[in-house]
Amino acid sequence: MYEEQFRNRLIELRMDAGISARDMSLSLGQSETYINRIENGKMMPSMSVFFYICDFFHLTPAEFFQSDSLSADIFRANQKLARLPKEKLSHIISVIMDL
Repeated sequence: MYEEQFRNRLIELRMDAGISARDMSLSLGQSETYINRIENGKMMPSMSVFFYICDFFHLTPAEFFQSDSLSADIFRANQKLARLPKEKLSHIISVIMDL
């Protein structure tokens, strides 16, 4: 039961981020099929790798298990902000701080 919830949340976060299972596996320093094996129920990550997965998505372990659209929206916004040039990012931060 919990394993299925974990797998579904991992798939949701990965798909929202627009990253392949292979690329995520390699980013975590694992074999090419590592995330795919987790998502297919063949294995579960160790606690240390779970923490790396949380870091990968910029989430706390508690946030990992919160499946709501606001968390997903914030994650996607964060991903887009990280790719902006410094000048544009500065403007957006100014607008946010003014709210």
